[in-house]
Amino acid sequence: MSASPHEGPVLVAGIGNIFLGDDGFGVETVRALKERDLPEGVELQDIGVRGVHLAYQLLDGYDTLILVDATRRGGEPGTVYVIEHDVAETDGAQPMPLDGHRMTPDAVLGLLSTLCAGTGARPPRRTLVVGCEPDVVEERIGLSPSVSGAVPQAVRVIEELLRPEERGGPRNAPASGTLER
Repeated sequence: MSASPHEGPVLVAGIGNIFLGDDGFGVETVRALKERDLPEGVELQDIGVRGVHLAYQLLDGYDTLILVDATRRGGEPGTVYVIEHDVAETDGAQPMPLDGHRMTPDAVLGLLSTLCAGTGARPPRRTLVVGCEPDVVEERIGLSPSVSGAVPQAVRVIEELLRPEERGGPRNAPASGTLER
């Protein structure tokens, strides 16, 4: 492993249900990242549908959180997005009821805000979502060809985000992604 390019630990969390086709994009991307040489201090987790577990794990203190998930944004299937989460968006959010089967990234971050307020813990300094426009989200195992083809691109985007100039520098999208807010 190479030298640590960041201020603290990084969690890259693959989210999604592998039994719902392209919803398994995050899980498959993290699986592919496990084959790569990543900087020290980067932790990979296949969270799947265990969003409540993720919220509690984040109390351990991470500098950066990168969520990897299928994300409908209106683009062509297989389009990879990089979305910077604004912490202020969840600071004043109303608490959401816990539903272990519907823990979207927004719900996880909302729960994290509530947990941090109750425990004095701090949320990650920076939260990014690397998303992919799904094609097929229905009961089936395996990604569609367009989303499967986007996994290597998402791996490259995440590797770029882990570089020092991307992690702490200006809010620029990696060359192979689309930055949204």
